[in-house]
Amino acid sequence: MISICAKLEAELSEMNPEDEIEFRNELNIKESGINRLVSDSYESLGLITFFTTGPDETRAWSIRNGTEAQAAAGQIHSDIQRGFIRAEIISYEALIESGNESKARNNGLLRQEGKNYTMRDGDVVNFLFNV
Repeated sequence: MISICAKLEAELSEMNPEDEIEFRNELNIKESGINRLVSDSYESLGLITFFTTGPDETRAWSIRNGTEAQAAAGQIHSDIQRGFIRAEIISYEALIESGNESKARNNGLLRQEGKNYTMRDGDVVNFLFNV
């Protein structure tokens, strides 16, 4: 069961960010009710999120926990799944720490994974394929 105080969340959403953080700290509320609702719902449904990024767009994709890379590629397009070669993967946290994909690659944080790799929550992936 997920409980949220809608009135409190509404009041917090109308505050400026600094006051909201201060008030949440006073109440020992670490994250918003909406964030908790989404993360608890994902967990209850057995879902995880992976990301794709390019020059014009970054996108989050929802898949079932335990999904392998080739099947995850199929969530984007069936041609990517059919022509799957490999996946270049970095964790979201490692990408943020590195600053960009190029630095992450130079630091050896970008991994090459095959079709049977089990996707992890927060993976940032570039699927290589040929059709």
